[in-house]
Amino acid sequence: MNILHITSSIRGDASESTRVTQQIVDKLVAANPGATIVRRDLGAAPVLLLDGAALGALFTPGEQRSAAQLARVEQDDALILEAQAADVIVLGAPMYNFSMPVQLKSWFDAIARAGVTFRYTETGPEGLLKNKKVYVAAARGGVYEEAQDPQVPQMRALLGFLGLVDQTFIYSSGMAMGPDAVAAGQAAANAAVDAALA
Repeated sequence: MNILHITSSIRGDASESTRVTQQIVDKLVAANPGATIVRRDLGAAPVLLLDGAALGALFTPGEQRSAAQLARVEQDDALILEAQAADVIVLGAPMYNFSMPVQLKSWFDAIARAGVTFRYTETGPEGLLKNKKVYVAAARGGVYEEAQDPQVPQMRALLGFLGLVDQTFIYSSGMAMGPDAVAAGQAAANAAVDAALA
């Protein structure tokens, strides 16, 4: 089993989403002793933002790219290869201002490439990152009903667009609502991890 472990919190060791992703990875490794792990800490080492220069590099034929353009495209190529090689992707996704961190959105921007990780067909888009399991550790300061959650629908859509349709979201809610709420949210997340990886 190849595990791609991606964290995106800017809180380092204090991150709840990172804690839960590590719990998930530990259980996966315990069940699959020969597993390999590739770890990306996007909070500590952010992916370059998609900007005009990056777009220009992507749309320039490979043999015509400058050294800077080649280096820029190679960064995204490496991220795509990691996603393609993974059997399981474990994502840490804290909620910042009702959305995913820009660090995580930049990862999605880097790996979403037409003709490589998705393609457009006569019947609509088709994701090409198929037959992979995705676990998302979603940490948030408040508590949100599923119908009112501002973050998860976008993440589900992005993952599904890339063909990553086997999704399990594990929530750590109430992380900014005081010690009792934190304890309850962490206990609920721990129980959800145990249930998802039983």
